[in-house]
Amino acid sequence: QVQLVESGGGLVQAGGSLSLSCSASGIIHSINTMGWYRQAPGKQRELVAVISKDDLTNYADSVKGRFTISRDNAKNTMSLQMNSLKPEDTAVYYCYTDATTGWRQRGDYWGQGTQVTVSS
Repeated sequence: QVQLVESGGGLVQAGGSLSLSCSASGIIHSINTMGWYRQAPGKQRELVAVISKDDLTNYADSVKGRFTISRDNAKNTMSLQMNSLKPEDTAVYYCYTDATTGWRQRGDYWGQGTQVTVSS
């Protein structure tokens, strides 16, 4: 099994910044794609940003130019720097990874989520 733990959520005013972190632990053979998703009340979970093992990135149009995803493969960690935050960024943010365990089982893993609230 792979455990993901997020940190860094909170309350910020519109225009402000927050940084989210995600740490993967467990008996891990390899971490493949990592990403951030979010879910606002009454809405479906949506992709925010993903990053491949080779640092190729993809962002939702709504966050391009404002958010930056990065990862440290040596530490099995990932971060999301969020700048120029808007009230519509308010959501629970989830860390995701496609990982292979030490038993060579590949699967999708999710963190428990961290709340980001942007006040207007």
